[in-house]
Amino acid sequence: MNTPDKNLLHSLREYSIPLVFGVIAALVFANVAPDTYHYLMGVGHGAAVWEFPGGLALFGHHLTLNYLINDIFMVFFFGIAAKQIVQACSPGGNLHPIKRVVNPLFATAGGVVGPIAVFFAALAVAHNTGAFPGETELNQLQSGWAIPSGTNIALAWVVARVVFGRRHAAIDFLLLFAVAGVAVTMFHGNVANPVQPQWLLMVAAAMVVAYGMRKARVSSWVPYVAIAGPMAWSGLVLANLHPALALVFVVPFLPGQNRDAGTHVGHGAHASHSPQHAFEHRFAGFVDYGLFFFALANAGVQFGQIGPMTWVVVAALVVGNPVGVSLFSYLGNKIGYPLPDRVGVRELFTVGFVAVSVALVAASAAYPASPVLVQAQMGALLSGGVGIVAIVLGRNLGVGRGSSSVASTVMSSVDTGASQDVEEVSGALPHADEVREREAA
Repeated sequence: MNTPDKNLLHSLREYSIPLVFGVIAALVFANVAPDTYHYLMGVGHGAAVWEFPGGLALFGHHLTLNYLINDIFMVFFFGIAAKQIVQACSPGGNLHPIKRVVNPLFATAGGVVGPIAVFFAALAVAHNTGAFPGETELNQLQSGWAIPSGTNIALAWVVARVVFGRRHAAIDFLLLFAVAGVAVTMFHGNVANPVQPQWLLMVAAAMVVAYGMRKARVSSWVPYVAIAGPMAWSGLVLANLHPALALVFVVPFLPGQNRDAGTHVGHGAHASHSPQHAFEHRFAGFVDYGLFFFALANAGVQFGQIGPMTWVVVAALVVGNPVGVSLFSYLGNKIGYPLPDRVGVRELFTVGFVAVSVALVAASAAYPASPVLVQAQMGALLSGGVGIVAIVLGRNLGVGRGSSSVASTVMSSVDTGASQDVEEVSGALPHADEVREREAA
């Protein structure tokens, strides 16, 4: 039996309320006590930040709160996202057969090329018109090209659920192209720490180990994550790439059900207790509530520091992303790689707005000690308001839930949650509703 408390917790996770509260807390904290905020949540780069006592470090990286959240905690977020993608690509899923997997990759290309092209164009115009200080070199500013080219999956998914509804194929489409986009921008790197590709052999070795476990019919998720996971993580760190994607290389090898729960709910005990499902069940709540700390560590921007880089980033995101995603995906569809069912031109353009990034981490990496850092962060933060545009756009275009109000959508979800167990897999990630239904079955 569900209680009001359980229904409340279900609603908190369903709409990523911890993430939203984390953004609010970070903005308040950074503006009320900026020195304390940057001491606790900063990334270092010469500034004094809190570190674990004793100077503990991993591969030369001191264990700050920012490092623990962005480089370790987010590994599990992307691991669960990888599970959802594998599930959607299975027979019966929204991204099956394989040709439907290719089209989101076209969207990934558009979501990278479009914003980057607009970023360089807008930056050149701003620099040539003297918007930046005279001593600022254009090539230094261009290092921020990765800021508009990624997608904050957690925030994008919250908006997507409101726009499209709980089982719309556009959500799986969005998830795959967003994760692929993150993978592309991981190779951004920087001059101080260039990519060391030879260490990617360790990532390949982790995949071989995970594959061997699968062939040996290892029926628990623990060895995959505990053995192959750290191997992939270490390889990415040593390669000077962001290790948050470590489990993306491992989770696909976990045995799982053969058909996607989005269209085939309830596949018996074997499917419900597969290693993939057990992994998601174990970490979903941890990830849902942990997103509060992810937002707290990354969304702290001081207001009032808006400059030319702010508007360059906003233009790149708001113009480049929807246009790039729509054009490239439409091109892929025309040359023989079909869109998922119920995803057409209107849905594509709406997805482009939904996927507008709030790339605060990329901004920090691009301008670690530059006066334009806060300007870039403000641009990324302001772009988050495009989610409201996406909801309005969805209503006017008649896609998914676009015809209904946000309030009625939220209330409908709360009513539905009264018959579901909050201790099941998180609603803050795609297909969580289907996972709950399998558990109930």
